[in-house]
Amino acid sequence: MTTAQPQELDVQPSPLALLLLGREADPRSERGVECPGDLPSPSDPDLVARARAAKEKLGDKVFVLGHHYQRDEVIQFADVTGDSFKLARDAAARPEAEYIVFCGVHFMAESADILTSDDQKVVLPDLAAGCSMADMATAEQVAECWDVLTEAGIAEQVVPVSYMNSSADIKAFTGKHGGTICTSSNAERALDWAFEQGEKVLFLPDQHLGRNTAVRDMGMSLEDCVLYNPHKPNGGLTVEELRAAKMILWRGHCSVHGRFSLDSVNDVRERIPGVNVLVHPECRHEVVAAADHVGSTEHIIKTLEAAPAGSKWAIGTELNLVRRLANRFASEDKEIVFLDKTVCFCSTMNRIDLPHLVWALESLAEGTLVNRIEVDKETEAFAKLALERMLALP
Repeated sequence: MTTAQPQELDVQPSPLALLLLGREADPRSERGVECPGDLPSPSDPDLVARARAAKEKLGDKVFVLGHHYQRDEVIQFADVTGDSFKLARDAAARPEAEYIVFCGVHFMAESADILTSDDQKVVLPDLAAGCSMADMATAEQVAECWDVLTEAGIAEQVVPVSYMNSSADIKAFTGKHGGTICTSSNAERALDWAFEQGEKVLFLPDQHLGRNTAVRDMGMSLEDCVLYNPHKPNGGLTVEELRAAKMILWRGHCSVHGRFSLDSVNDVRERIPGVNVLVHPECRHEVVAAADHVGSTEHIIKTLEAAPAGSKWAIGTELNLVRRLANRFASEDKEIVFLDKTVCFCSTMNRIDLPHLVWALESLAEGTLVNRIEVDKETEAFAKLALERMLALP
């Protein structure tokens, strides 16, 4: 009895496969970049004192922004907290601050650089703090998509609307092609504006926010929406499907919000009688449809602030924020739990930890500029145009 010998297959892994395997790096990506310098040990008991001392030494020269999803050890040093767009605007409102230290992720720091003056320098404590959603739409992929729409004869009818959670390159594409940016708070207003300019919308990069806004808030049907997959020829769509669609949704999603399921909603209702389910619009459509309340991060916070004592809430958003809110309102007898049984932090947001923040602040205090995020002038001009269209929305 003989055993067949395995044959050598002449298969070359794709660049994407090598990137996912950790064998290659993409210098244009928000991932895979190293942080220079030696970081303090995470077990250093003096980290809090060192961060405080460096921040005090810098004084008004530094302005620290903390996104809601940051861990408590970082958020304690933030001068302001908020969502990505609020923080970028807060930075622009502090022209006297030479350094803007953004405790968030890469696209947020880009937006801050776009909106602040040339004299201000935006610093991201860890350059590897990216965003999986933003990574799901590259400039090359979106340009190819526009070619597909052009070949289908509909590009002139399409207005791009890009979520704030996108790279500067995607924001610039949006500005260049007559579109606007939106946040989870004003997505409906942005889409209303877009449909006044054209017949169709290309919504980037979060399919769930686009679908939920179109169907839940604006009364469209699921059939009005098609899903463009950048990894398939022609996005996996026929010319007829593209021509019939009102909403062309990009196949992107948030890795945290996308994990919540209808089973999560049903399970929490069984476990906690009378619970209110409050979720972010980046969640899947069936989750949003089954929830009691839907809204942006700021909406979630305001809803809980206004909630009566003794009320019960299951929240579908990032765990750092949910835990912080649970602690904040515990004295008011508000029961606040994470919607899913499986705990899930935003892994890239959590790359901004105390050692990275201490390193960045101490470097700046010593006169060394580190990890500057700087958007090139052409990209900045078109991205700013798209952001300004959003600011002009009624």
